[in-house]
Amino acid sequence: MTTYHDKTEATSDDAIKFAYWVPNVSGGLVISNIEQRTGWDIDYNRKLAQIAEASGFDYALTQVRFTAGYGAEFQHESVSFSHALLAATEKLEVIAAILPGPWNPALAAKQIATIHHLTHGRIAVNIVSGWFRGEFAAIGESWLDHDERYRRSEEFIRALKGIWTEDRFTFRGDFYQFDNYSLKPKPLDPHPEIFQGGSSRAARDMASRVSDWYLTNGNTPEEIAKQVDDIRAKAARNDHEVKIGVNAFAIARETEHEARAVLAEIIAKANPEAVNAFGHEVKNAGKASPEGQGNWAKSTFEDLVQYNDGFRSNLIGTPHQIAERILDLKRAGADLILLGFLHFQEEVEYFGKHVIPLVRELEAAEPLPIAAE
Repeated sequence: MTTYHDKTEATSDDAIKFAYWVPNVSGGLVISNIEQRTGWDIDYNRKLAQIAEASGFDYALTQVRFTAGYGAEFQHESVSFSHALLAATEKLEVIAAILPGPWNPALAAKQIATIHHLTHGRIAVNIVSGWFRGEFAAIGESWLDHDERYRRSEEFIRALKGIWTEDRFTFRGDFYQFDNYSLKPKPLDPHPEIFQGGSSRAARDMASRVSDWYLTNGNTPEEIAKQVDDIRAKAARNDHEVKIGVNAFAIARETEHEARAVLAEIIAKANPEAVNAFGHEVKNAGKASPEGQGNWAKSTFEDLVQYNDGFRSNLIGTPHQIAERILDLKRAGADLILLGFLHFQEEVEYFGKHVIPLVRELEAAEPLPIAAE
């Protein structure tokens, strides 16, 4: 049973974290022909990272793409792009997306360890198990069944942790093998945080064993709470702790009517061919899981206009409405909100000025749970 203090202030550890999707691929974060004043080039992204850092964001997450599709005609490589953003900032932590298959854990461990030293510990990784079969075929990588992709990712994470923490790392897995491997220098202590995505049973099971952070698609607080309860119960049985990040697409405007009008325009100007093609790929990937579920199993056409069901988190309205809904997600178990925007530079700045302070005020007034005796 949980009891509560009458009133206390949220500490920095208790405060919900904020991250943004780095637009290091073209096309923005919605599959729509609406104007998106967002650039995928390095100059735009350096300035965006500096704005985000000054606006109270904790993390930036780069994307990994190897082929064009769904509006993403151009793609910058995630690890090197992450390093460039780190060089332009002082506090922001950047999460580099890494895809097992193209990356070997020995290479990734060495790359990230070096960047960890160069940036005083501000690099993290997001291990992406993969959903686009055509991309794997295009670059000559084998396509594994759904749960096999997560098994490989789990081995990848175990290899990263072993290389980063053991003097002589030996590992005999089905996908990776190491024999008395010693990486020097190792990353700073603690080693880089490890994120992963997914909503399937295999994704949650993997996170409950090895990941520091679990990122899931946008959803209602009620549905997020179900995932949180499942993953944390499993993690407790594994003597492990994992934090939860929730995807959301934010449209913060002075009035709810104005915000809803922007959403309606995004959907009205959606590219049906691209949205349906994206939906076909991601739903097929999920159906391949034993339970026939995945990140996009219940996504509608409107949901799929934003890659990761960001509209379903409902951060659309006035700053105060959005702040209250963020608190609802936090109560459901979210530790981080991963945000996409239509016009990144200006909207990240607006969000930092008008939404994050309201969230902090609401957190300070929120009774915090304490363990019952």
